[in-house]
Amino acid sequence: MQVTWSIGELATRTGLSVKAIRYYTDVGLLPTAPRSQGGHRRYPPQALEQLQLVRQLRALDVPIAAITDVATGESRLGELVAEQLESTQTQLAELRWREAALQALEECHGPERLRRLHLLARVQRRPRDTADFTRAWQRVLPKSLPPRLADTVMAQAVPELPLDPTPDAVLAYAELHLLMAEPAFLDYWAASHVPDKASMYAALLDASVWATPAVAAGRAPHRCEALDAFCRACARALDMDDTSDFRAFMAAGVQTTVPLIRRYWQHLEALTTAPGPSLGRTHCWLSEGVIAEYGDGRPGGASLVEDTKAVRDGRRLPSA
Repeated sequence: MQVTWSIGELATRTGLSVKAIRYYTDVGLLPTAPRSQGGHRRYPPQALEQLQLVRQLRALDVPIAAITDVATGESRLGELVAEQLESTQTQLAELRWREAALQALEECHGPERLRRLHLLARVQRRPRDTADFTRAWQRVLPKSLPPRLADTVMAQAVPELPLDPTPDAVLAYAELHLLMAEPAFLDYWAASHVPDKASMYAALLDASVWATPAVAAGRAPHRCEALDAFCRACARALDMDDTSDFRAFMAAGVQTTVPLIRRYWQHLEALTTAPGPSLGRTHCWLSEGVIAEYGDGRPGGASLVEDTKAVRDGRRLPSA
């Protein structure tokens, strides 16, 4: 004859209350308990093992619903453990992100604290992924770019999420969100004034790669091959000749957007662990080289986007 347990005997052996065992029975965590002739529930031997498992999992704060899935055979214990571990890691990452954000506010005072608070409110919690940045860059990059080119830019332009962020990293991520809303920043990369966007992007990326050793060595972009390639690419993209006058025109146009671009890549580098200078930093280096060599020092030079149509239509360059 099979040995069965009364609900009181189960409570004594497991350390659980009778009320808890009744609840676990009602939600399906225990096998069906037939009643004795006196109307009392009698539990089979496996109920003791089941209750011990429930108690151990509850000690780890595993939800009742997840335990029920295991008890009813809908999922395995290993699957439950893996899911709970992933959930816990996500919660810890969110707490570390929140801690870093609060530290960023704690280490400053007055107007700067209010500025940071306003900035961090744009990214209220740690994002689960970088899908919002990916979508933003997909909207910005010209549709005519071949997938290879677009993927190269995206790989560099979309920020990584640090597992254990510093206050500076959380601030940098929030700053990137702010910059992605800047019309001048978006217009620059959209290159709406350029007829052959794919060729221009390919040539600019090549120039950035050529400039990488010089940027890594800390050299200035003085009349180097990479700077010449950069200017030639811009001239070809606008169907113009690469002359000194063109470079002066180019310097006047980019000096209004270079600060925005520089800020973006500086904040991005606070989040990434990639070795060597990024394509964004080399692009800024080349643009700043054009300004240094051919700029006339005017504050807020003419917008390249605004002036290009007049330049191309009249085949002339704006006067200095």
